[in-house]
Amino acid sequence: MSIWSSEIKELEKLYESFKGQLPGLEKELAQLFQTEDANVIMLYSRRCLEVIITDLCECELKRPRKTEPLKGIIDKLHKEEKVPSHIITSMHGLNELSTYGAHPKDFDPEQVKPVLNNLDIIIKWYLKYKNIVTIDKTEVEDQKVQPREQPPKEIRGDERKEVQNKPAKVGEQRLISIIALASILIIAAILIYPKIFKQDSLEMLRSSGERISVVVIPFQNMTNDTTWNVWQDGIQNELITYLTNSEELKIRQPESINTQIQSKGLTNYASITPSIASKISQKLDANIFIYGSIKQAGTKVRISAQLIDTKTQDAFKSFQIDGIAENILHLIDSLSSEVKNFLIISELEKELPVGFRHYGSTKSLEAFRYVTYGNKSFFNRDYPTATDWYLKAMAVDTAFALAACYLSVSYFNQGLYEQGEKWCLEIYKKRDLLPLRTKIMTNWLYAFYFETIYEQIKYLKQFLEIDDLSPLQHYLLGASYNGVYQYDNAISEFEKSLDVSDKLGTKPLWVRSYTELGYAYHKTGQFKKEKELYKRAEEYFSDNNLLLYRQAVLAISEGKTKEADEYVRKYTAIRKEMSASEATIATSLGDIFRDAGILDKAEEYYRQAFLLEPGNPTRMNNLAWFLIDEDRNVNEGLKLIDEALRLSPEIDYMLDTKGWGLYKQGKYKEALEFLEKSWDVKSTYDHEIYLHLEAAKKAVAGQKNN
Repeated sequence: MSIWSSEIKELEKLYESFKGQLPGLEKELAQLFQTEDANVIMLYSRRCLEVIITDLCECELKRPRKTEPLKGIIDKLHKEEKVPSHIITSMHGLNELSTYGAHPKDFDPEQVKPVLNNLDIIIKWYLKYKNIVTIDKTEVEDQKVQPREQPPKEIRGDERKEVQNKPAKVGEQRLISIIALASILIIAAILIYPKIFKQDSLEMLRSSGERISVVVIPFQNMTNDTTWNVWQDGIQNELITYLTNSEELKIRQPESINTQIQSKGLTNYASITPSIASKISQKLDANIFIYGSIKQAGTKVRISAQLIDTKTQDAFKSFQIDGIAENILHLIDSLSSEVKNFLIISELEKELPVGFRHYGSTKSLEAFRYVTYGNKSFFNRDYPTATDWYLKAMAVDTAFALAACYLSVSYFNQGLYEQGEKWCLEIYKKRDLLPLRTKIMTNWLYAFYFETIYEQIKYLKQFLEIDDLSPLQHYLLGASYNGVYQYDNAISEFEKSLDVSDKLGTKPLWVRSYTELGYAYHKTGQFKKEKELYKRAEEYFSDNNLLLYRQAVLAISEGKTKEADEYVRKYTAIRKEMSASEATIATSLGDIFRDAGILDKAEEYYRQAFLLEPGNPTRMNNLAWFLIDEDRNVNEGLKLIDEALRLSPEIDYMLDTKGWGLYKQGKYKEALEFLEKSWDVKSTYDHEIYLHLEAAKKAVAGQKNN
């Protein structure tokens, strides 16, 4: 055990607490944990410091770091008082000692300990500076479940690929099976918010990248009781004071607002119309103004407020608080809290892609923050960390449907299907209380787990009847059509998805918006369109492994050997950077050549993967499936799958491989038994297993009739 092991453990705990939120820093820290070499630890400690200093240089000094030495930037940060003095001391200490790792010289190994201690101090300060909330995973450990012993569904990605003109098992680099596609995007569909706001102007505010600025207009006394006049300014002042405490918002102060009112000669607040309020807000460079009133009926009081877009005068959101006059301060506090939470949630949602934003899902700012942190981990495919955040959100607000949706999908993507189903059912039983759009997508989520892909298609069409300008729903419908091999329908929906994104002025959410369409083009022989599409995709996703995969398949299919070799080289290098094993990469290369119809080369790679991991049932299944489905050696394939099932007897796709092999041998009754078992143990609808099962049923029925 190294003499600095305790310091490493502390950093590992810190790393886990913010994992998924600072990818640059996480990458360097992860390298630090993988070594016990003192020089290397010094080197990666320095790199961690470089990541932090580079960010501070851009954020605080308003310029890129370029090649300037760390010491010079640290000194400037100190001189301009951008960083506390005690943190500057730790930065200098780490920088000076870590040079022994960057430029190896003799040093005492004991000096590693102060370097790590300083790094721990600096990162903790930096997390506060970035407003990143850390989480101790032990807090939610008792809520987590342990994964099943069977491989998770995403392992299936290494297994099966489709050939040019016939259905086959889908592999990891086939962009994702329809099941995995739906699982990753299912939340996107649920997150499309009800149109209770004017979307265009709200999207404009959120995409600006700036903090939302707000003007609070004095409230109008509509009670016919002049004793309430004092609360016209009173509510304004209380709201401004409450909202000013939020760093996410810019709140204009009463003096500036009231000066503008006086300059217009307005002595009666009742004469301030929304149009006048809009002009006042524009003068104060505010995005939004709050326009409200006080009403009374007997002993009951109602305070109403609207959040209105300064330029368009469209209302984003209305608030209404009812109570008795004696509780006026409590009513004002309630109104202030609701307005603040809505505005800050709107501000936080700017971090999400267009279409992934949702309003009115929770009144708890804390719960929404947790979901925001969870989303960052989710989109980085760090599902365990995402799950922890979503569980914390649910602990704060048990009725938070959005968190439950994300949690369901996050569990599914970890292979924890029972937990995913559990949260799906939690949402589904409340579906009648949900807005129409959310209800439709909840039905779709239920169909994903418990019905067929055709029900999923039905619900997606229902949604698009309500709102045909939803790039996500068009995308999901296209993915569903790909899953049932209806490629012409898929192409239509994918193209609509990209067209809508262009119309909204947003880039597609991810590379699959292009590669799934490219796959459908490929299956229909439209290679020219496919190539043009990938050129468009490179604008946003150059050197993406999924895009390179499809480009390699296309180049091989067209016989462009040199071009194909370059794509394969780049693809392999990126997969290695992603820490994929040699066997996994070999399987993926087999998938590429199988997709391109070069079966000899594909078999070579599948066999290579099997030889690299001969005891791995997944590798056995990959080779077995290829040999059986391509009719290359069904007998050998069945021997391999028998051994795989001996090691993993309850895996749906392995049972399907066995059943399909027996079907190929004409042993229809035995095949039907395995295919029925495969259907029974599957976690979600699988169209290929369905087709195999139907073929076996038909064959058995035919034997009985003869």
